[in-house]
Parts: sequence; C-alpha cells; structure tokens
Amino acid sequence: MHSVAITGTGVFTPSEVITNDELVAAFNSYADLWNAENAAAIAAGRVEAKSHSSSEFIMAASGIEQRYVLDKEGILDPSRLFPRLAPRSDDQPGYMAEIGVDAAQKALSAAGVKAADIDLVICAASNMERAYPAIGVEIQQLLGAGGFAFDMNVACSSATFGIQTAADMIRAGSIRRALVINPEICSAHLEWRDRDCHFIFGDVATATLLERDEDLQGSHFKVRSTRCATQFSNNIRNNNGYLRRTHDQMDDRRDMQFMQNGRKVFKEVLPLVSKHIADHMAEENIAAADLRRLWLHQANKTMNDYIGKKVLGRTPEPGEQPNILQDYANTSSAGSIIAFSQNSDDMAPGDKGLICSFGAGYSVGSVIVERA
Repeated sequence: MHSVAITGTGVFTPSEVITNDELVAAFNSYADLWNAENAAAIAAGRVEAKSHSSSEFIMAASGIEQRYVLDKEGILDPSRLFPRLAPRSDDQPGYMAEIGVDAAQKALSAAGVKAADIDLVICAASNMERAYPAIGVEIQQLLGAGGFAFDMNVACSSATFGIQTAADMIRAGSIRRALVINPEICSAHLEWRDRDCHFIFGDVATATLLERDEDLQGSHFKVRSTRCATQFSNNIRNNNGYLRRTHDQMDDRRDMQFMQNGRKVFKEVLPLVSKHIADHMAEENIAAADLRRLWLHQANKTMNDYIGKKVLGRTPEPGEQPNILQDYANTSSAGSIIAFSQNSDDMAPGDKGLICSFGAGYSVGSVIVERA
C-alpha cells in the first residue's frame, strides 16, 4: 500500500459577478411582469402573486453576498432569468472542459507536475454538459494527460468522492498521479425564477492533484484518511435527464431544475454530516483539539456554523472554519476545495485539517489531511 498526498490545487473563477442587489432587481422585475400577466388569475384566487426578493432576505437565509457566473446578461434579463451560452460545434472544447482545464493547469503548475505524467483524470461535478463522450476524457485530451479518465456525479459531494476514488487507486498502486476536477456551471441548473432559491448558486471550477507520497520535495498535504457515505432522499432533486422526451413532458416544468425542501434538508443533513465527521475522526484517533482547520461544503453559513460548533465542541475561532460562499455563493462540489485552496498556505508541518462536502443524495464525504 502506498501513501497519498495532495500536492496542488487550482481554481478557475469567472470574470463576471452578480451582486445581491443586481440579482434582486432582476428578480423583482420578473415578478412584477409575471404578476401583471397573471393579474386575472391572481384576483380570482387561482394562483398566488409572486413576492419580491431582497438583499436582506438573501443574506439572512444564506450569508451570500455575490456570485461569479459565466454569463451575467442572460441571468439578469427579467424576461429570461437564466444564462445564455453560445452553442459550440463538436470540434470545439465544451464549456465544462474549458474551465476544468484552466483549474487543472493551475493545480499542475502549483505542484510542478507535467500533464503527461498524470495517470487519471476524474471530472467530478453535480451536472454534466452531455451524456457522452465523458467530459473527463475531453479534459484529458486537452491537457495532454496520460492514463485514463471518466466522469463522476455525486452532486455536491463529487469532489470528496472523487478524491477518495483517486486516493484508493494510488494506495493500491494502479496509478501514481490523479487530477480530480470539478467544473461546476451551477447557473445552468438553478431556477432563477424561484424566490426561495434564486440566489444560491454560482459558477467555478476547481482541481485537486493527488500523488503517491514518495520522495516529494515541495509543499504538500498527506491524505491521512478518506470516508464517504450516502443515504437516499428526495429533498434535493433535479428531474432533468435523457428520458425526459420519452415521457412526452418536454414543457418548461419546475422539476427540470434544482429543487430542494430547505427545512427538511437542514433538519436531516446537519446531524448526518456532524455524525459522519465525528465517526471519521474517532476512527483515526483525532480529537477536536487536533484539528487546525475545517474546510466545509460552502452551501449555507448557518449550516457551516452549526457543523463547526458540533465538530469542535465550541464556536470556531476566526480562521478555523473559513467561509468563501459570501463571494462565490454555493458552487456545489467545488466549494470545499476553494476554501481549502485559499486557506491552507499558513498551515505548519504537522497541522491537521478536514475537508468535507455534503449534499443531494444525501451524500457526505470527508478527507483528513496533514501538512507535511
């Protein structure tokens, strides 16, 4: 059995930003248009009028202040409220591959590793641009990486599940190096016309480079242990898929985009994740006092504050549980990797931390690391 290390990370951040105020203005204009078009049905009591959103509501509900997106104009068009991405021919790079390659190149550069020396590429994300060929194989080709590649979808836990998969292959000796890439174009599957969730997601891509921990010279994190778990639930769901046309239901249905029952998710996910982390730490004989940092899934500040307090047994000190969602919003599987990438350079040799992501499924994955 071989040891595993994280030797580099990379983050692609889109150039376009939508603030809460901008998003609210667009949503409220849409709501006013919809209410005017449906005034008779509203007056007759057949449908409910759409309520306005507000920046104060968004902050209180999530802690999000802004989000990065690939296309701002389409999202802020009240008559549209979703991104407008130009179609690409089959001989052009796909959108997910393009941003995934950017993040991967940054991770390779950080570690001083050549793409040709990569044995495995996993494209792990909450949604895939197409069914096949695999986005991972396209990224492999664009990078000039060796070995093999495939796609993985475990929703918001895709990054940590991908890390465990790659780490297990490295431990077993079948590969030496792997890239786990998380290109998340969340703006495309968010229902921007739903007040309860129109503010949640943003776009980004992250990459994590894992290597066999032998004769490594540069800065890296030893992967001490990984742990994944799933439990089926319908409380976070997206029914879009290739069987859609077989049901003769091609209309613009609400369930074709991201949906969640927020109250049930809070009630069920928080104890699930807290217990998962506690059990993982106990198995590795790691006490709360041994953890220097928690890099948690970036979905909601209240959820992270709750989990951090449960895991540490106290309110986390500033810097112990860094949040990046105020700037990036929820970026699905990429969130915990952004937090790790941006808040790990100050870790000293011997310092331990835990990366955790969780979401639809339900799914939860955790990775215990130690600075070498």
